[in-house]
Amino acid sequence: MMGPHHAACGAAAWVLIAADGELALGPLAGVGLFGTGTGALLTLPEAIPLGFGLLGGITDLGVLAGAIVAAGAALLPDADHRHASIAHSLPPVSEWLCRILGRAAGGHRNGTHSLLGIAAFTLMAWLLSRLTLPTESGALQLGAGIGTVLLSAFAVKALRFMPDRARRAPWLVGILCGALVTVGLGAESSWFVLAVALGVVVHVAGDMLTDGGCNLLWPVRLRRPRELSRTPLVREMWSSGGRMKLPVLGPTGSRREWAAATLISAVAVVGMLSAAWGVGVQLLGTAL
Repeated sequence: MMGPHHAACGAAAWVLIAADGELALGPLAGVGLFGTGTGALLTLPEAIPLGFGLLGGITDLGVLAGAIVAAGAALLPDADHRHASIAHSLPPVSEWLCRILGRAAGGHRNGTHSLLGIAAFTLMAWLLSRLTLPTESGALQLGAGIGTVLLSAFAVKALRFMPDRARRAPWLVGILCGALVTVGLGAESSWFVLAVALGVVVHVAGDMLTDGGCNLLWPVRLRRPRELSRTPLVREMWSSGGRMKLPVLGPTGSRREWAAATLISAVAVVGMLSAAWGVGVQLLGTAL
């Protein structure tokens, strides 16, 4: 799966589990589709849920920041590839680091695309989240803020919100997001670890839906049984190198991937705009 699509999937996944708002349809509510009146097969509701609100009580800032962090974290597994989107975020340092990580992880779609890789990235996020500075009014989330700076910059770079000539813009956005997280979340920091873990998991799941697949048990290679090696379904879902897949999206960059990414991006954009609106209203109310 392509880098921008990974980032969009990470943001959308966070919106779906964290947001609990609704998108009011206004005059479109009650409009029948595929028919008229009581004979319509589908009638539009008054509002469309933006998420399932599974985290309970998370603020709009948590939804917005978490979506951005999850988008950036969804690029982390590709740090094993020196030509990936994340490798071009801070050249030449990022390219050098990706080259080293790629060798340590056994090449592309190996260590960083496994259960071991997911655990390692989650552990790093947890260690960062422990870096706090207590204050009279709460706590400054220094670690989560630093992580948000980096992951936000990765996300903005991958999603191409800024033109290529504005090379410093992703880092300016990252610093702004990091500052908001550092001073604005108080004791609410557990979301950071979850957002990073979710982004990494979504990345691995997305790659397993393409032809390349992943070996979740790396460095162990489970070879398919010889008696099943000629079975079409097993041969399609389990490569001889131990990688497993459910290639419903086909090759990376296929039309099916683009179609799925377009729908997923719409979910992410609507949810993030709704959360940004809530944050803006809250900041305006505080200022007044």
